[in-house]
Amino acid sequence: MVEFNFQNVHTMVGPDAIIQGPIRLKEGIIIYGKVYGDVSTNGPIRIVQNGLVQGGVQGSDIRIGGTVIGDVTADGQVILGKNCVLKGDISYRKLLIEDGAQFEGKCDLVQNNDQKFQSSKSESDSG
Repeated sequence: MVEFNFQNVHTMVGPDAIIQGPIRLKEGIIIYGKVYGDVSTNGPIRIVQNGLVQGGVQGSDIRIGGTVIGDVTADGQVILGKNCVLKGDISYRKLLIEDGAQFEGKCDLVQNNDQKFQSSKSESDSG
């Protein structure tokens, strides 16, 4: 089982919390409640079993145990837990989907920034 280091988690959305609108952070977040808006951070994101995000999710490492309706983008790894429901696309460097996870969308492997730059540079040089 892959484990995350959640030492940089500075924010928690409690189980009785409902947030309308986007969340933008520098550090990690754990979501127990409901967020109706995008969640964006430079740190890790964990959405627990009864947590809900209706919006895009962007972070360094993302573990989803609850429900996400929106696209997921991680600079590192994405883990879809066994009780996860995800309706949206995933961009990732490493992906783990546990048995029982429900996922409807497409997956895109994120390449190194250097590789992207070289690829786009070679395309522009040829044209």
